[in-house]
Amino acid sequence: MLAIKGSIEYISSCMYLLPMAIGTFNNMAINLARSIFFSSFAKNVDVSRMEKVCIKGYKSFQDITLELGQINILIGSNGSGKSNFLSFFEFLNKIYEQKMTEYVALNGGVDKFFHKGSKVTDVIQAEVFWKTNRYQIQLKEGDGRFVVAHEKLGYAAGSMIYYNDIANYTNEAGIKQYKGLKRGDYINNYLTEIKKYHFHDTGKTSPFTKESHIQNDRYYLYEKGDNLAAFLYAIHEETPIVYNRIVKVIQSIAPCFSDFYFHPTAANTLRLQWRDKYSSMVYGPTDFSDGTIRFIALATLFLQPTPPKVIIIDEPELGLHPVAIQKLAGMMHVAASKGTQIIVATQSTDLLCHFEPEEVITVNQVEGATQMVRLNSEDLNHWLGDYTLGDLWKQNIVKGGQPE
Repeated sequence: MLAIKGSIEYISSCMYLLPMAIGTFNNMAINLARSIFFSSFAKNVDVSRMEKVCIKGYKSFQDITLELGQINILIGSNGSGKSNFLSFFEFLNKIYEQKMTEYVALNGGVDKFFHKGSKVTDVIQAEVFWKTNRYQIQLKEGDGRFVVAHEKLGYAAGSMIYYNDIANYTNEAGIKQYKGLKRGDYINNYLTEIKKYHFHDTGKTSPFTKESHIQNDRYYLYEKGDNLAAFLYAIHEETPIVYNRIVKVIQSIAPCFSDFYFHPTAANTLRLQWRDKYSSMVYGPTDFSDGTIRFIALATLFLQPTPPKVIIIDEPELGLHPVAIQKLAGMMHVAASKGTQIIVATQSTDLLCHFEPEEVITVNQVEGATQMVRLNSEDLNHWLGDYTLGDLWKQNIVKGGQPE
């Protein structure tokens, strides 16, 4: 069974090599092959994904309701609200972790979180929908900090929705303590996995240069990649098939790369080290190019044995070669086929080329308020036989997501 599962993941990652390997395929044939292949995995996709979010009064969102799919690619001009949308989920995780007060203070204070400031907006409301579960929260300002004025857990049974009021009217949410009720456990387990990943820092003191502990830091990849060495070491020891797949994908965009070099200290810590194919030298993370180290973190994130329920990341294509961007798209589809919900903001037409219209959301700002619209294949069928989505976006045929 494990061999079959591994083969499926390998084949699905290979699907995105088709455009390079078979140059005579036109865009329609490639898209059709992908659609047929991935539709066969629909029954395996986790139905627990977020289905819809409603956001009112948060940053650039005056009042918006957006349905979410398994893959959600946000495109839009600078300042349209893409990053604000991603930050909402980071904020939601901090609410769950009861770190909201600290997070708000470190990110500009309460006024920066209200839509157009506290003089215009005095309440933030949000609701997240899963298949049968709901989570509502309402925040107001009190003494320079947020107060949880409203917090509810909901459960949908047929046409009826039942809510439990769990508001504690303090500066932190109560959801984390609300265990014992099935829906509370379900929502807790989901919110704890919501992470916004960012691998942009690749300098000499970047998170990738840090030591990590092979026991304490092995369970999941941290948002900034601080524990990349320990996490890769755990994959190497526990699931060598997956580890080898990650190494081969890295080699496909960095041909000189041979393998990682794991040498834990007596204190069970290690740093990220590697060897190339042409010498016996051992190198560190700063010896990679910026794009290569980012790609390594992305490959580890998307190809790990058990990816998280949701992966949220802003502009993952930064610094990547077009071939690496193609591989990135394939890895995103592999993770999605295993049940992970993908929410990504991008400015890359190269990345956009590898997704279906229904997986893409245009983001625009109208009079200071963000608007989001999902694309529809029917509106673009006339063009998609000859052009990619990236082409259509560049030519402004895809309406929305363009600066005025």
